[in-house]
Amino acid sequence: MYAVISSGGKQYKVAAGDKVKVESLAAGVGQAVVIDRVLAVGQGAELKVGAPHIDGATVKATVVGHGRHDKVRIFKMRRRKHYQKHGGHRQGYTELQIDAVEA
Repeated sequence: MYAVISSGGKQYKVAAGDKVKVESLAAGVGQAVVIDRVLAVGQGAELKVGAPHIDGATVKATVVGHGRHDKVRIFKMRRRKHYQKHGGHRQGYTELQIDAVEA
């Protein structure tokens, strides 16, 4: 059984036993998290799609850790104007271990 969840404005396809990196959540390491924004649930060829969410469907997960993605380099330049600007960004994430998909 798998599910499509929404977290942090992004969608993730998850199944029991998967590890997934989502946008930062305010939860400690080892803490259980219940995600109720389930967009679709499928098993084999059968698929149930919500409008927009499936009522009563949840995904239970455990927080494995927190971290930051690789740096995204930002470089702006205007030719012949002696203008160069450097910057960077590292987005934080929370790594989840999916325990169960309940529909």
